Amino acid sequence: MSDTGNELVILVDEQDNEIGLMEKLQAHKEGLLHRAISVFIVNNKRELLLQQRADGKYHSPGLWTNTCCTHPRQGESVRQAADRRLLEEMGMEAKLKKAFSFIYKAPMGNGLIEHEYDYVFIGNSNQTPKPDADEVKAWRYVDIDVLDKEMRLQPDRFTEWFKICYRDHFFDLFK
Repeated sequence: MSDTGNELVILVDEQDNEIGLMEKLQAHKEGLLHRAISVFIVNNKRELLLQQRADGKYHSPGLWTNTCCTHPRQGESVRQAADRRLLEEMGMEAKLKKAFSFIYKAPMGNGLIEHEYDYVFIGNSNQTPKPDADEVKAWRYVDIDVLDKEMRLQPDRFTEWFKICYRDHFFDLFK
């Protein structure tokens, strides 16, 4: 299974100015900077909703990560993309707020490179997700202390962007 289709990503410069469009897989092969979204849902127990990426994903299959991710479509705001993807991928809706943005570049294996200008949104929900099985293998709400231990002892179980976000920005999520 491939999850790339003919989807286009928005190429940007380091100030997030749009500079063009490119097919998603090609942008990842070339490691070109493009706009992305990461959503983090926290419940009333202050547990973070994680998903395990489906085994058929073209990169990072089977790894644990934040609630959901996507790339905005041409003409779509970052907030619209975050709302859309939370519903598509996890079958949920929540009031999201922008927490921060950051740029990262990391190898994904298979000759692919993620180089993203990533907008991070946070929301609160106690809903039970109804994930899309083509996107999500498993999900769980996890206590922050448990997550911290897992991140230290088994970092290879998590996606690269989640590790970077966790290491550099995690506590910004709980301000």
